Amino acid sequence: MSIFNQKSKFKVKTEVRAVKKTLPEKPKPKSTSAPPSTSRITSSVRASPSTTSTPRASPLPPSARKSQNGSSRYLDPSSALKVPSSSTSSNSRKRPRASHSPASPSFDSDSDSDSASDDDWQDQLDPRKRLKRLEQLRRHDPNRRVRHPKMWKGDRESEGELLPIIHAVEVASLSEKCQPVMGLSRDEVGVRLRYPGSNHKEKYELVKGKDKIEGAQDILTVVRHVASIYLSEEEARPFLDQNSGIYRRLERCKNLNDGKGFKEALKEYSESLFALQRKGVIAKNLETMRGVPQELVAFILDQVYDRTVAPKVELLAKYENGTDNVYGELLHPFISDIFERTQLTSDMVFVDLGSGVGNVVLQAALEIGCESWGCEMMENACNLADAQKKEFAARCRLWGVAPGKVYLERGDFRKNEPILESLKRADVVLVNNQAFTSQLNDNLVNMFLDLKIGCKIVSLKTFVHDNKLAENDVASSILDVEHLTYPEEYVSWTGAAGTYCISTRK
Repeated sequence: MSIFNQKSKFKVKTEVRAVKKTLPEKPKPKSTSAPPSTSRITSSVRASPSTTSTPRASPLPPSARKSQNGSSRYLDPSSALKVPSSSTSSNSRKRPRASHSPASPSFDSDSDSDSASDDDWQDQLDPRKRLKRLEQLRRHDPNRRVRHPKMWKGDRESEGELLPIIHAVEVASLSEKCQPVMGLSRDEVGVRLRYPGSNHKEKYELVKGKDKIEGAQDILTVVRHVASIYLSEEEARPFLDQNSGIYRRLERCKNLNDGKGFKEALKEYSESLFALQRKGVIAKNLETMRGVPQELVAFILDQVYDRTVAPKVELLAKYENGTDNVYGELLHPFISDIFERTQLTSDMVFVDLGSGVGNVVLQAALEIGCESWGCEMMENACNLADAQKKEFAARCRLWGVAPGKVYLERGDFRKNEPILESLKRADVVLVNNQAFTSQLNDNLVNMFLDLKIGCKIVSLKTFVHDNKLAENDVASSILDVEHLTYPEEYVSWTGAAGTYCISTRK
């Protein structure tokens, strides 16, 4: 008999062991110098946001966002649109992003949640952590005055003027094929939302639809910002108490599909805020602020974008192949990092060459409070930028915050006289030149000769030739260049990290 057919005389006990091993996460790309942290606004805002800049002789570009919320201008001409992430608000609708079929832009479906920010709302709104969190989010500028000079202070003599805002109900309603939520009937969905800077309320319908503002979530975010930013710890307690606060009740009713309970809690919020306005509490608190938290900046910008650009975002899918006229956005977090790195303050001048729909120009005016200029050549983007500027002005009054002066110019920034004059005073210039032709980049270098010493130029590509022996390399003689890396989810056309430059005029 073969030895292979014999039974073994030795009994061996066998056992199977399961071994779990955690693989280390793949490290994310780091910037040459780590960018300052920002509140979601990777969001962003969705996140906001918040963001405009387009390449061309007169550039063009959140939100979305994800107010969210940046500068526009680089996009591969073969790309189309897709929803980007914005900032604290994940309510941003459609924002341009690269895709492979320009003829038929696709959009990410709205996620039903403001996930992370809402899941840990108790941690965020804990009174013991609240002030510390706000201090981290708020820029301190001793020269900044946040309170809007025309905000309603609660005085009985003036009930406040009606503001020309685009109400949420105008872009998300039953008439727009949205459906009622939280068990409400079609005749019960109408509500009005009070803001801290005005006696004028915004009209909402508690409905939901694809690529539409979700009224209930928008209202929750407004209530959270009002209570956590505009009020002291004691004043905010009725709104933010983790067990019985108005915000908690609104959230619970939303989760339980209790529409009537949601409307009752919203009514109590409105009455409580109105009482504080009447006492002058809101105006007094805003008077002491010297900066606007980035999460509020991103949300306001996303509100503006969602009511003006998002409903017509398909207009930005058009481009001229082989030219400087393409569209892409730098999102709110990226722009906030740029402001930090360049140390932009309210007494400075900011210029966006290729400002698209105006996202970055508006963000600079709101977040920093500085004089803010933009120039765009593409007609559709210019029209949307004008719409954003109008809504932005009205919505800032609704929130009671004062932005810096905003100037949006049309045409070729190489020939626009107001822009050429503003460049002579500029402290920070943004040029999203990723898709610019070499000729246009050379033209820009000649324009930089008029910049004052110390002016910062932020660009996606360097203006200094790689060949240091190149003749007539004016850029290397007038610019000191710092090469940096931005992290993932900072631009609308890709989720990957990338590089950019900050050049200083010698």
